[in-house]
Amino acid sequence: MKLRKKVSLALVALLAAGSLASCSAGGGNQSKGAISEFPDKWDKEITIDVFDGLANYMGIQQGWFAKIVKDKFNMKLNIIAPNVAGGGDTLYNTRVAAGDLGDLIITDKGQKLDELIEGGLVSDASDYYPAMKNLATYDTAVQHLNDGKDGVYGFPSALSTLKPTDPSEGLEPTFGAYMRWDYYKELGYPEVGTLEDILPILKQMQTAHPTADNGQPTYGFSLFKDWDGNMMVTAKQPATYYGYDELGFVLAKADGSDYQSILDPKGEYMRNLKLYFDANQLGLVDPESTTQNYDTLFSKMQNGQVLFSWWPWLGQSAFNTDANMQAGKGFEMVPLKDQDIFSYGAEAYGGKQVFAIGSKAEDPERIAAFVDWLYSSEGAYASSAQTGGTAGPKGLTWDVNDAGEPELTDFGYQQFLGGGATVPEEWGGGKYEDGVSALNLSAVLPKEVDTETGYPFSYTFWPTYQAKIANSLTEDWSSKMGDATSTMDYLTTNDELLVAPGASYAAPADPSDIEALRNQVKEIIKQYSWQMVFAENESQFDSLRDELISTADGLGYDKVVEFDMDNAKSQNDARVAVTKAFD
Repeated sequence: MKLRKKVSLALVALLAAGSLASCSAGGGNQSKGAISEFPDKWDKEITIDVFDGLANYMGIQQGWFAKIVKDKFNMKLNIIAPNVAGGGDTLYNTRVAAGDLGDLIITDKGQKLDELIEGGLVSDASDYYPAMKNLATYDTAVQHLNDGKDGVYGFPSALSTLKPTDPSEGLEPTFGAYMRWDYYKELGYPEVGTLEDILPILKQMQTAHPTADNGQPTYGFSLFKDWDGNMMVTAKQPATYYGYDELGFVLAKADGSDYQSILDPKGEYMRNLKLYFDANQLGLVDPESTTQNYDTLFSKMQNGQVLFSWWPWLGQSAFNTDANMQAGKGFEMVPLKDQDIFSYGAEAYGGKQVFAIGSKAEDPERIAAFVDWLYSSEGAYASSAQTGGTAGPKGLTWDVNDAGEPELTDFGYQQFLGGGATVPEEWGGGKYEDGVSALNLSAVLPKEVDTETGYPFSYTFWPTYQAKIANSLTEDWSSKMGDATSTMDYLTTNDELLVAPGASYAAPADPSDIEALRNQVKEIIKQYSWQMVFAENESQFDSLRDELISTADGLGYDKVVEFDMDNAKSQNDARVAVTKAFD
């Protein structure tokens, strides 16, 4: 959940000319000269401020991750999280204006990082880079990020040695039509030709199971508003089943073969609004959709009140408990005959967020050592994003078994499959999830192979884990899917995955005129989209659609779409270039 608004260059220029005038661009630390090794230990305990645009926790890092960092670096992490402090850029702007964003900074690359460098809020880590031996594996990505910057100011996230045309996801894609497989089985596994064929299947499921175990009514779709940005977020999701992803007001196909305005009457966004309208006419849309948030939806998923999930990490994580799966219940992907599911390619140059060392940091060398450790095998296991799927610290959640393979410990199985576990005191105590890295960012892609074990950092790929979780649900799904070992195995084997090469593209910030227009138009798009879903009849749906297009055009929609279309094509150019570079 990255910060979305941009700090103006004028603000940075003001800072550079004013309170930061004594600092050269890149910070005011006194360099000790280049080093080739970091110290083995650090005698003085320090607490560093970590400004983290991704963090969902504010305060001192707790638990097992805190203990690892304390033991290795004699350091505490004080997380400063704009997401917790009210969202938006208020906290960011306040700290930038004070000339000290943080000792360690996690922020967007591109425009935001460039502004921080220009404003003197970020250190040049060139003197420490020779000692950052773990990052040496990913030197190409580091050099690419810092190209033209006259120094080493940022370190990319989600790094991998995979080709950019390789999917970045694990055993499940990011997107897919996931339904209650046990109910789908009851219906005799009906074929789903295209998206709209989902509706009669969901209606039959609802008719057979009108209430969940908690006595509440079941619905095919349960929507929510709190992730709506440029559009209604749930109306974009089915477009990914046909290879599209969003960029502003544009849906761009992963292979560059098509670009659509979201208000194209014959485009995928409008198609999906019509899908939900038709579903609502059938009684398949949860009437609380307009008022609930994601957390409420997740609870309903857990309770079995919802029959469809756009993502595996919603339906499966909520409902596919060990007990449910052993009973044959759970969400699995139901393939559409014409699907071509969008996949994010491995980012050859890293993800959208970066690590940087603040210009006012008192001990930048120690912070550089910590950042480098995040890219080590130990760091990669221990410091994934909150939804990352890496295995956690060796010796606690996993270890190498007698056969030389990585395997979850009893503690690990209890944590990841048994509903949670309490950490032993020697590892820091408390609930495991409370000790997960609050940085909420993977330095290394979880799919990357650990050279020490020969297996990915994500435990979901391990044969020991896959054997452990085999159950009647997954076995039935596999038997109906050509004995596929996973959803990604099925999709790649059947050529139903469209990979967008990982080019690490970052769209430029909206110019002020575009930003002003976008802010007006997107509110109209969201308002009318919701009204269209809950229209009384098809005539009203069509009338609202036409009124939306007319109103948006009157507010300057075409100008914003032209800007987004240029960016979408530039994104594809970057994808073509990175594919050639790593061929």
